Amino acid sequence: MATPSLTPEQIAQVSELVAQYITSQRETYTSRAVSLSVQQRATMTGFFSLKLLDDARLLVLSEERVINPDFYPLLRRLGFDNLPDQSAMGAITFSDTVVSHGPLTDGLLFHELVHVEQYRQLGVPKFSRLYVRGFLSGGGYDGIPLERNAYTLGARYEKDPDQQFSVADEVARWISEGRF
Repeated sequence: MATPSLTPEQIAQVSELVAQYITSQRETYTSRAVSLSVQQRATMTGFFSLKLLDDARLLVLSEERVINPDFYPLLRRLGFDNLPDQSAMGAITFSDTVVSHGPLTDGLLFHELVHVEQYRQLGVPKFSRLYVRGFLSGGGYDGIPLERNAYTLGARYEKDPDQQFSVADEVARWISEGRF
């Protein structure tokens, strides 16, 4: 089924609901989250700023899953049948807090830290608007440019973890080129 069309007002409403969900989930999990380990910092240094590595928080859940947003039933009534299941994701980033459903591999951590950088440059409201717009225009999760950016940079990292590059510069380039 094709992704339903929404009016500009509905897009704005859903974007605001997504921003509220991100903020509330960050508040739920950040008090239990911890800083990156010495090993994780060493592995990610050279790709991310030291400030981002200092500020990012990680939480690996045990016998618990991130819940889907309260507004999913509303979206299903509007015809959405391809909403991402938060409880099935490997990890989810809420601003500066990464919540994982299992151990964080270097590749998964890298991907999620790209999202931390995206939030840092865009802020939660704009990130949310771009995520919703990308979901609608891309036909679902796989078409979201913010995700494509994180997967592209993650693949580059995993191909050669010794070849450092600035994720901040790459995210800024995508923003300036209007790729989100």
